[in-house]
Amino acid sequence: MSEARRWYDKDPILKEALELLRLQPSDTRAEAADYILKLQEQVAADVIERLYETITKYQGKGNRWYDNDPVMIKAIEMLRLAPPKMQRMAALKLLLSLEQNSVDTEH
Repeated sequence: MSEARRWYDKDPILKEALELLRLQPSDTRAEAADYILKLQEQVAADVIERLYETITKYQGKGNRWYDNDPVMIKAIEMLRLAPPKMQRMAALKLLLSLEQNSVDTEH
């Protein structure tokens, strides 16, 4: 089995949540980014420092689907740097929210 290419490929729930998020319209992604950014209150200052270094490095320069949106970069990096348990909890909530949003727009 090949090694996961992206940091979130290791957790199937996190992978699915981020893949679904990638396919969402920009307003839904903005709401999701706001939710993920609330994790900031629970993450240590050194993690925040690494987060801003990453944003500076990739904003508008990277090839990832979220590299052109500074808020989304911050949200995804915050999620990446969070402890695995918090990643999974956020991914589950994000999946539920995206699923609900999908059902609401179908009716």
